[in-house]
Amino acid sequence: MLPPDLRRRLLAWYDAHRRDLPWRSAPGQSADPYRVWLSEVMLQQTRVETVRPYFDRWLQRFPTVATLAEAPLDDVLKAWEGLGYYSRARNFHRAAGLVHQQHGGCVPGDPEAFRALPGVGRYTAGAVMSIAFGREEPVVDGNVRRVFARLMDDPDPADEMLWSMATDLVRGPRPGDVNQSVMELGATVCVPRNPRCGDCPVREFCGAFAAGTQTERPARKKGKPLPHEDTAVPVIERDGRVLLVRRPVAARLGGMWAFPAAIRAEGESVSAAAERAGREGLAIEIRAGAPVGVVEHTFTHVRATYHAIRCSLVDGDPRPLLYDEATWVTWARVADYALPVAQRRIAALADESTLFTPRA
Repeated sequence: MLPPDLRRRLLAWYDAHRRDLPWRSAPGQSADPYRVWLSEVMLQQTRVETVRPYFDRWLQRFPTVATLAEAPLDDVLKAWEGLGYYSRARNFHRAAGLVHQQHGGCVPGDPEAFRALPGVGRYTAGAVMSIAFGREEPVVDGNVRRVFARLMDDPDPADEMLWSMATDLVRGPRPGDVNQSVMELGATVCVPRNPRCGDCPVREFCGAFAAGTQTERPARKKGKPLPHEDTAVPVIERDGRVLLVRRPVAARLGGMWAFPAAIRAEGESVSAAAERAGREGLAIEIRAGAPVGVVEHTFTHVRATYHAIRCSLVDGDPRPLLYDEATWVTWARVADYALPVAQRRIAALADESTLFTPRA
């Protein structure tokens, strides 16, 4: 049971301390559903300060659902380049197409219709429906979970308990603001380490604050060691051009451009794996030459080591057996293609002209 004054306290604090973020409407103004939706997609597992410049650039390039729906996937992935978790961009693009086709370009305000769109889960639906449409739809993200766990002094609250609390809290006036108030509290005051309890507007209701266990709530779960992939990356050059491939949409980093690659077998040399990548992925014979460098990158579920090696074409014309497309590109144009962060680093190492600037 939530304290009866909790909602009022949160809203009063939010009105006084809310951050000025580019996707938030001014007090008293209606929120733009497209902007709200875009911000929620970008903010999934990504920090606010990272998202800010991407959000602004995106709206300059795709100011409406219609412009996004009509844009080629390559343009969409290029605008997303460096933000990570590229399935978010692919799903958002697909969803925009459906909104354009089925809803006249207007983000549907019906929760069921919105939840039916690609990439829209329970949290995203609750956030967009409450913030953009004023619907009493709950949200639970990492910040909300932490705030509620501390209020209850519960080290490991069950998901359904959290959603039940969020459902109770959102009922009443200003549902979007009350949802944002809890998320804002978790992001700025009730932070994971060293929570600023002295600035918390609801600390008198907080079980963890009373018990002195706030730094222990929720309990941190021990992460499992990530599997490791040791990968050879042939940088294949011919007549001043380098070979890029487009990864299958269903694969990791699907739809993005990259250098060919092959995961090394146990005991296999980088050179042998690189040459195998040419045969198995592109039906060509290549000869490995000088090493380019090593790039480390950690994904959500795997840790990857990329051994880039310069290679020359010996025989055959590239046929994308394991990819959706293959193309020869001048080094001057490599930066025009949508490459993931690790691939941009490989390109920066391999491009001796130093014209290629990797995005952090």
